[in-house]
Amino acid sequence: MEYRTLGRTGLKVSAITMGTFTFGGRGPFGMVANQGVDEAKRLVDLCVDNGVNLFDTANMYSTGLSEEILGEVLEGRYNDILVTSKARMRIGDGPNDEGVSRWHLIRECERSLKRLRTDHIDIYYMHEWDGITPVEEKMAALDTLVQQGKIRYVGCSNYSAWHVMKSLGAADKCNSTRFVTQQIHYTLEAREAEYELLPLSVDQGLGVLVWSPLAAGLLSGKHRRGQRAPDGSRQAAGWNEPPIRDTERLWNIVDCLVEIGDAHGVSAAQIALAWLLTRPAISSLVVGGRNEEQFMQNFKAVNIQLSDDDLKRLNDVSRLPLIYPYWHQHNFALQRFSEADQALHADYSDRHYGGEDELI
Repeated sequence: MEYRTLGRTGLKVSAITMGTFTFGGRGPFGMVANQGVDEAKRLVDLCVDNGVNLFDTANMYSTGLSEEILGEVLEGRYNDILVTSKARMRIGDGPNDEGVSRWHLIRECERSLKRLRTDHIDIYYMHEWDGITPVEEKMAALDTLVQQGKIRYVGCSNYSAWHVMKSLGAADKCNSTRFVTQQIHYTLEAREAEYELLPLSVDQGLGVLVWSPLAAGLLSGKHRRGQRAPDGSRQAAGWNEPPIRDTERLWNIVDCLVEIGDAHGVSAAQIALAWLLTRPAISSLVVGGRNEEQFMQNFKAVNIQLSDDDLKRLNDVSRLPLIYPYWHQHNFALQRFSEADQALHADYSDRHYGGEDELI
């Protein structure tokens, strides 16, 4: 296993994180899987034996049951293992059963600690943006939890760039705990994060964790052009994330992944994960699995070395348009780009300003 530093912290995390989205299977989560304690323990032990040191859950996964199962499996082993959880989503019918108010965050953190059977959470994520609660209240509540020793690091998930920067600004203004990581959706099919979230992460020193790095299995190679969703897949069960806006582009990406995978003697899924591990600011990929074989395949992706030609082919088949203001900056500010700017622009080296009236 490879270990990477989480942003500008001193924390080392495994390049593969075990996601526990499938633990419990309560409510709509049953579409994905329904893993109980025995199955969860077998998969957690496999991950630990292969060097995984980070396990990801959330208070709303199966309305707390995922945390309960993970807590039962990990109890007594937290000295060598890191765990993340999240809060923000609605978890009840009351008016304060969602959001990032001080009241909600402190209550939910304490509930998560009990379910996880631990006295601290290593990384506590704000699971989604809350535009009603002042960012100052949110960041102060998180600082309180850090000072109390209940959480070690804080992060955000599914924020836009201005949401992240507003939160960081509030923390810096009060000299309090700031986000050190964000967990985002980012794949060869979904590269929107490159416009702002990756450059922001490089600039602000945030380590990026990627959720659903195989696009809910669509990039695994098991889903192919003109074929119905495989039996047992999320899509066959009616799962509708992530949204696919250009199916032709998706299948072109899958075709490319399969071709490169065949050349390396590995699966399309492993190539998709290996590509993500080459991207700026990426600390770890959050992967789940229904069985041991899926996890073993994911672990092997860490050791795949993609050639420059592989990377060019993957970039060419998946690259998004250089939207405004980035095409203008690329044409006129290229010589004064920072490392953060290059997190987007490095993949557009074939674009340049050709003259007074010519944009290429």
